[in-house]
Amino acid sequence: MTQPQRDRLGAAQAELLRALLADGEVPAGFDEERVRIEKRALLNKRRGIVEMLRPDVAAELGERFRPLFDAYARAHPKEVGTRFREDAARFAEWAVARGESTAPKKRWWRRAT
Repeated sequence: MTQPQRDRLGAAQAELLRALLADGEVPAGFDEERVRIEKRALLNKRRGIVEMLRPDVAAELGERFRPLFDAYARAHPKEVGTRFREDAARFAEWAVARGESTAPKKRWWRRAT
């Protein structure tokens, strides 16, 4: 494979990732319906993991959790190298900053003597 071919392939892959993860346009040559289905599956998976890691936030938001997380995810695609715990914490911070959720109380642990 030549360098120009690699560059074109890399650009197409970047476009596809933007379409799947960041609300970008579906690149030419890809089936829009299949991309839409995969995009929804990836969003559902990410939302489910965040809900599992931060059940306190999901419970507080209740019915608002899904639409709020979906809005967050569209605007904040998960970055390469970011762990899911970090992603969940960022969502919680985002929800607090928007006034949708309250900041968690700090826990003070006492050491047994």
